[in-house]
Amino acid sequence: MLHGRFTGLGQPANWVVVDILRLENGVMVEHWDVIQDEATREGSAGGYPMFGDQFPG
Repeated sequence: MLHGRFTGLGQPANWVVVDILRLENGVMVEHWDVIQDEATREGSAGGYPMFGDQFPG
């Protein structure tokens, strides 16, 4: 599983991305991903950042 924050891709908001891979004998046989705009401090229902321990800014 890979988890990251992507910025500077011409998008109005940062992306938080999770990629999940399934390997068989060292070969990728399945791939799933989730891509979501990163919540701002104002948009976070719980008040916590989606990635890391700080909101971007």
